[in-house]
Amino acid sequence: MTKHNKAYKFRLYPTEEQAYLMRKTFGCVRFVYNRMLAERKEVYEKYKDDKEQLKKQKLPTPAKYKAEFEWLKEVDSLALANAQLNLQTAYKNF
Repeated sequence: MTKHNKAYKFRLYPTEEQAYLMRKTFGCVRFVYNRMLAERKEVYEKYKDDKEQLKKQKLPTPAKYKAEFEWLKEVDSLALANAQLNLQTAYKNF
């Protein structure tokens, strides 16, 4: 028996308001991802000689950035949480 894969392709035609919200969300996700990556790099550089201390360091979360940057509250929190998951996956795969 052969396995067949089925795929569907959709095209979106968002309104101006929806397109604005998508652009805003993508920008915020990119911002959070880059900030989290920068903080991880800083922590690594600081504790790269002491692996035990490096493992004890808490990783930043999107909630931390929401407190610091109020405009992050305007977008979906699940999108920001996915940025955190994507970064964790990237580190695991590296």
